[in-house]
Amino acid sequence: MKKGKLIAGALLLIFAGIQLFRPVKNQGNDQTADISKVISIPDSIHTLLQQACYDCHSNYTNYPWYAEIQPVAWWLDNHVQEGKRELNFHEYGKYTPKRQAHKLKEMKEQIAEGEMPLSSYTLIHREAIWTPAQQQAVIAWIDSAMAK
Repeated sequence: MKKGKLIAGALLLIFAGIQLFRPVKNQGNDQTADISKVISIPDSIHTLLQQACYDCHSNYTNYPWYAEIQPVAWWLDNHVQEGKRELNFHEYGKYTPKRQAHKLKEMKEQIAEGEMPLSSYTLIHREAIWTPAQQQAVIAWIDSAMAK
């Protein structure tokens, strides 16, 4: 019994201690190289992208309340950093034309295959769930952007 209390106390102390180590939040808002500055995006499509993609694929994340709790914040930070490495809408204008075209092609494939937005994201962010019509509208926009 005493050993159990000691272990529980140690775990509580460790949990409290890790709260002091927080990742830097992804909250830069420089949009000078945003995809919308390079490619014409209808407002409806841009809104869909912002709701479903920008939290992980831009330089600004709207964090949920649980992002303040470690180790969840570390997991979210890793997820956001990985997403930004794959595609960063706020940095799209800095990509080479070849990379821009490749990213559009990848976006289309992942959206068409239902890989994006991630189900782990839409589980909590219900506004990021696209109807089939919305999905097709985004794909049609990507097709028109790739044709230019």
